[in-house]
Parts: sequence; structure tokens; C-alpha cells
Amino acid sequence: MKIAEVSPEIIPYAKTGGLADVVGTLPIHLEKAGQEISIFMPLYKSVRESGLDLKLMDITFDVPVGDVVCTGHLWKSIHPGSKNIVVYFIQRDEYYDRDALYGTESGDYPDNAERYIFLSRAVLEVIKRLGLSIDVIHCHDWQTALIPVYLKTLYAREKILSSMKTVLTIHNLAYQGLFQHEDMKLTGLDHSLFNPLQLEHWGKINFLKGGIVFSDIVTTVSRKYAEEIKTVEFGCGLEGVLEEHENKLYGIINGVDYDQWSPENGKFISHKYNSEDLRGKVLCKKHLRKLLNLPQLKTPLLGMISRLAEQKGVDLLVVIMDDLMKRDLQLVILGIGEEKYHQMLKEAAPRYKEKLSVNIMFDNQLAHQIEAGADIFLMPSKYEPCGLSQMYSLKYGTIPVVRETGGLADTIIDANDENLRNGTATGFTMKGYFATELLFTIDRALELYKSKTKWNALRKNAMKQDWSWNKSAREYVELFKSVLAKE
Repeated sequence: MKIAEVSPEIIPYAKTGGLADVVGTLPIHLEKAGQEISIFMPLYKSVRESGLDLKLMDITFDVPVGDVVCTGHLWKSIHPGSKNIVVYFIQRDEYYDRDALYGTESGDYPDNAERYIFLSRAVLEVIKRLGLSIDVIHCHDWQTALIPVYLKTLYAREKILSSMKTVLTIHNLAYQGLFQHEDMKLTGLDHSLFNPLQLEHWGKINFLKGGIVFSDIVTTVSRKYAEEIKTVEFGCGLEGVLEEHENKLYGIINGVDYDQWSPENGKFISHKYNSEDLRGKVLCKKHLRKLLNLPQLKTPLLGMISRLAEQKGVDLLVVIMDDLMKRDLQLVILGIGEEKYHQMLKEAAPRYKEKLSVNIMFDNQLAHQIEAGADIFLMPSKYEPCGLSQMYSLKYGTIPVVRETGGLADTIIDANDENLRNGTATGFTMKGYFATELLFTIDRALELYKSKTKWNALRKNAMKQDWSWNKSAREYVELFKSVLAKE
């Protein structure tokens, strides 16, 4: 099959979150599975500054955006880590030559609607110009969600495009591409599509809703999340639309790149180790404490690497902080996010300087060192479409404490008595979203930690879990095949 991946961000070119990691890695594994892959994304300022080998192609194309015809240019490169995956970069400096991808600290860019209308139509125009024979266009998130709409409306009679199928993956339903109804005219679509069954959503145009309605298949990033988003609690206002289209909704868990996240390969950690020889993990723990000026105590070391926002359970953590610090433990926190949580954590750190290390930053090397050096990993998210850190933690033998939601529920099996006996346990889970329940679940983990035999058995079982991209890529291949088999 010939598959085109279209995403607003992809590592190593541009990144704001996990979406970039997924679309940077999945195509490589699809190629290894025998598929022919191409990739499309904007030529952001960060792409120009990446130092990668980019070539300007002798191609221009015109895209109508409202009453204005916008001209674009095309660049290309070979995707790092692949054999022959071509990445096509859509250039229009007016839209993409900016310091950030989607907005500044003051808010989203006011022209985001037209920026990603242009991207969606540009991809289709480039496919036409290059004469690419594509079987499936795999679109990611709201920024590309108009592609399925265009293919079944404005481009329905284009010979080279008419047979293509579309798969739309929702990475986080909270972000939908919701714009004022006046922006409908920028799309070039017939205004009759602005209705409650298609593009209209409470008086606004909703890009993601359009993609859900018009795509052939909709996927999201875990089986649990695929069920959750059909409910009022997690549906973000689109639960009715997703319920209506549930026959084409699937959940495929994201994979982990073990070339980057493994204690056996880790280039960022002080000592390597594996499930059969954990001596290196003991040394990684000592190294992490030394690095962060924490005393070398005989206590469990907890880690949390997170966006410091309510979604991630930081609100629960600050509530229990004083009680938690009464326990025999140390805690390392790494992340950036909402200013109020920065302040709360910064205020707590001096009070517990021998037990708490707060690092308000993003540091990839320190993230690896925390995964390797900690005993327990905290990830009590309110919701988590997939999550990757809990799967990293399993491989590093750093036992996750998570809430049973989304991908966390799909990947972590609770260490209750029965699961410990039958050897299936991999972490500790909590059902509700309460500070007291988080403290109780941490206490469960601390209690088991006291038994070296039980803890080592749990740790070894966690490290044997395989959440690599190989399995997920095979699921995508089967899904692509199934959509092509449909009339």
C-alpha cells in the first residue's frame, strides 16, 4: 500500500507534544512492514533551523483561501531512520515562518484557520502535481481534518484523488479546531455543509468534527480512550458525533521507540541495565540523587515527568504534598506548565530540600535519568488519550502509579493480590480522581516496596512488557487494508 501521513508536527522537525513523536516514528515502522510511505507537513521556521538536508523542488502550487489565491512552494527530505520515506514540506512563509507552531503565550495565532485550510488543500494539490498514487491518506488531529472533507466534496471528481481513502487519528479530543462561522468562507466549501450534522458546532465551524464525519475510518490512541470519548465526561462536546459514527471508530495504542527509551540502549543514563541484572539501576538512582543534590538515603525515589497542568494530576499532588513528605521517600519532579503550579511547587521545595527536587524545565537527558533512577513513577492523569511515559517507565523498571483512564488503563495492570499472585501486575492504578485516593495508591506502592522479593518480581514483570511500535504498526496496516477493501 501507498500511504501518505499528514501531520502539523513531526520529530525531528517540529514538536510541541506527543503527536510529533508518534508521526515521526510510526512511518518508519510502516515502512519496515512493507508499506510505501510519504509524509507531508508545513515548512516551519524550526524545520529550516533543524540542520537537516532539505531540497527546494521546482514546483509551485496555488491554493484558494477565501477570495485570495495563495502560492506555495515545496521542499523535500529523506526522513531520518527510514530507508526511502520522502518528507514533503509545504512552504508559505506568511503562515509558517514563525517562532512557534500554533501561537504564543498570549494565545493561538488568530489566522490558524486559514493556516491549516491552506495546509489541507496544499497537500491535495501537491499530490496532484506530483502525480502520486496514494491509497490511504492518514490525517492527524484537527489541523489536517479538512482533508477528508475536501476529498468527498471539492476534489471528489479529481481522477487521481477520487479513489483515495482517509483515516483520521484523534490524538487529543480537547483540541478540535473550533473557529468563528465567518471562517467557513475561507474553506471554499459550499455553505450547505455548515449544518449540525457536518461542520457546524454550536454556531462555529469545527474542523475535527468535519474530519470525523467525512473520513472513512477514525482512530484514536488507545482502546479505552475510544470508548471514553463517546461519553459526556470525555467527549468534549463531540460525544454525540462519535456515538453516531462509532461503527468506524477504532483505538490503537501508540508504540514506544525502544531505540530511544530503554535502559539497555540509553545514551543519556549513567549506567545500563536490564531485567536480569538490575545493578545498573541502583547506580542510576545514586547518580540521580547526586545530580539533584538529594542525600543518599535508603528510601524509595519517586519521579514525575509531566506537563504541569490539571489534566496531569498535578492539582492532586499539590494537595497531598505535605502529607506525602511525611512518608519515608524522596520525590523528583520535572516539567513546565501552568504558572500557579510552578509557584506551588517552588514554594514546597525549600521546605523539603532533602526529600523534594523540583525542576521547572524540559530536559530530555534529565527525563531519561529520572526514568532510570526512580523506583516509582507518578502519572495520575485526569484523562490520558494514550500516554507514553508510563510505557517508558515499565521498560526502565520504574513502577507506574496511574489513574485508570485512556491508554493508562490499557497498559498498566494493578498490583492487587490476585494479579501479584498470577504474575500479571505491572503497576498501581486508581479509579477515581481524588487527592486522598492518589495518596492511598502511593501508600500501596510504598508498602510493597518494603518487600524486596515482591518488588523485584513486579519490576521484572514490568520490564518484560513489550509496547514497541511493531504491534501497533501491524494494527494500522490491517486497518488500512480493511478500509481499502470497502466499496
